[in-house]
Order: sequence, then structure tokens, then C-alpha cells
Amino acid sequence: MSLAQPAIFVSHGAPTLAIEPSPAREFLAGLGLDVDRRFGRPRAVLVASAHWESAVPTVGAAAEFDTIHDFRGFPDELYRIRYPAHAAQDVARALTERLEESGIPAATDRSRGLDHGAWVPLRLMYPVADVPVVSLSLQPSRGPRHAYRVGEALRPLRSDGVLVLGSGSITHNLRELSAGQSEEPLHVREFVEWIGARVAAADTEALLDYRRRAPHAERNHPTDEHLLPLFIVLGAASPQAPLRRVHASRTFGSLRMDAFESS
Repeated sequence: MSLAQPAIFVSHGAPTLAIEPSPAREFLAGLGLDVDRRFGRPRAVLVASAHWESAVPTVGAAAEFDTIHDFRGFPDELYRIRYPAHAAQDVARALTERLEESGIPAATDRSRGLDHGAWVPLRLMYPVADVPVVSLSLQPSRGPRHAYRVGEALRPLRSDGVLVLGSGSITHNLRELSAGQSEEPLHVREFVEWIGARVAAADTEALLDYRRRAPHAERNHPTDEHLLPLFIVLGAASPQAPLRRVHASRTFGSLRMDAFESS
């Protein structure tokens, strides 16, 4: 009998993560097998990507998801990639019901495909697209507390075999990226150390108030959307089982690629 599936936050980095070697790519390429070994094969993956924003939580339930290449100026190889995942319609319905039962208005979109924040990690985890997918949009204007509340609403789905995957970035200031930077900037290190310490202490209140409490919060996240998937995962995790860091690496100088999993 399969165990309840975990809730996992991953940093998806640049789209080239799909094709270029890196520690983060290696981690994601082994993550699906690791989940299968420890929890059993999920019957579906519910993915909340930083690259899908909407006014209300919207459930993506396409019969077969198109692969959205929502980026410019990258190698031609990336634009040829297709990830033909299909939706778990019963999970999509259950997700919508859970949100509405929690007092969170929700919508359904049966035409939108998967953006690179979704298909890049999914393709590394499950390369042949043999695990059904349900996508979920974010509401950056509502902030971390709303994202956490959404995560709480979908927590019961984990016991029904649904892997919750939040895909964003622990740091995300594209103006400060530098491929040639060998030393980690102090403002990045202090911010990530603060996040890691608060996660390990299960200090949810401090995390939800990160923009005011965390060092260099606005410099590392000029806007919220790439950290919001972490709050989805925090909400979906059991309060008695804090998240643990399962990967840490860095790319383009200041872009941290850390991942956290419910324990």
C-alpha cells in the first residue's frame, strides 16, 4: 500500500535546466525515482508554477497539456521539446471541490498548457509523461498567506496519492544574474540561510511575513511570485512534520536552486 505522497518545493531556474548539466538538474532527474521508492508511484502530480498567475486559483485540466515555451532567446533545442502530459480529471475535480469547501473561489481551465516552471521539472522527474498532472495557478496580489491557505486546502489530496509540487525559486532577481560569478553574494547567502533556519524551526509565521523579517527580502525577490510555491507547499505539509531541505546549489551567480520536502 502506498504512503501519503509528499509536498515538495523545487527551484526551476532558467529553462536551460532542461538540457544543460547542473547539480539541480541531476537532483530533479533522480527525484521521481526517489519519490517512487519511498512513497510509491503518485497517481497524479499537482504542480503550482510561479509562471501561471490568475485572479482566483484556477485548476488546469487539459485532456493533453500543450508545452508552453514561455521564453525567448534560448537554444533551438528547447523549443523542440514537448511534454505530452495529460490531466487526472478526478483529481482536478477533487482539487476544485477542496478549494471551494475551504471558502476559496476557484475556476477550471481545460485549454491552458504547462509553462516551463511546470514542464521542466516534471520532464526531469517523469521523462515519459506517464504520471497524470493537474496544474494550479497562483495569485501574487494576494500574498503568502493566501498561498498558504490554498496549500492547506489541498493537503488531504496527498493521502489520496497526489504529489504536491511547488515550482519557483528560493532567490529570483534576474537583474543580478552573472554566470561568471564564483562567490555567492552575501545578500543571497543571508536570505537563504534565514529561510532554511525558519523552515527547520517550523516558524510558519515568520516565513509568511518574510518580506518584513527576512534579510534582503526585496533584493532577492523584487516580486513574490517565485516564492509563493513554497507557501503552497508549507500549507500542504503537515504542521507536525516541518519541511527539510533536500537540495542546495546555485547557478548564474545569485540564483539559488534549493528544494524542500515535507518530512
